[in-house]
Amino acid sequence: MNNHTASMPAPRAASQPPIRLAGWARQKAPYFAVLILAIFGVAYTSIAQKPLFGYWEFLGAAVGVACVAIGWRKTQDKRERYVIARTQLLHWAAFLVAMNIVLWPSVNTFLNGPSTGLALLLLLALGTFVAGVHVSRDIAVLGLALAAAVPAIAWFKQIALLLALGLLVLVAVGVTLWTRRDDAPPAA
Repeated sequence: MNNHTASMPAPRAASQPPIRLAGWARQKAPYFAVLILAIFGVAYTSIAQKPLFGYWEFLGAAVGVACVAIGWRKTQDKRERYVIARTQLLHWAAFLVAMNIVLWPSVNTFLNGPSTGLALLLLLALGTFVAGVHVSRDIAVLGLALAAAVPAIAWFKQIALLLALGLLVLVAVGVTLWTRRDDAPPAA
């Protein structure tokens, strides 16, 4: 055995406990909840063809409060905590004003239901990402996930009819094969 390799310390990764998927999912659950609520908001706006007044403001305010809480926990300095709270308050106030401008009747007449939902989701994504850059990597990743949901939802909406037709063809073929099997004469 080589003397050099015998004196090397064990890799650090081997001494750390493995990351448990359930624990990780529980820790990230609030971020998944915001993502799901945002996608629900777009879906509702698309189906109802009218925006959800108050819903987007609630989501923006909830992410803002989370940013302040995360930033608060990261520092013990009273002055830094004040700066974090003030910065996030101004940041989210600006994005909430922008969201409300999109919802103004004079502006919203240029947008249909789906595009209103996507525009609000994009504003929420941008606000979340920028806040995350200053507060938490997890918040920034949530912002990126929200931003990625915008083209994904638009793409899904475009192929939804194609998927529905494909499903209808599969059901028709399945029913045809099922009824032919029942109509076949018994084997002798």
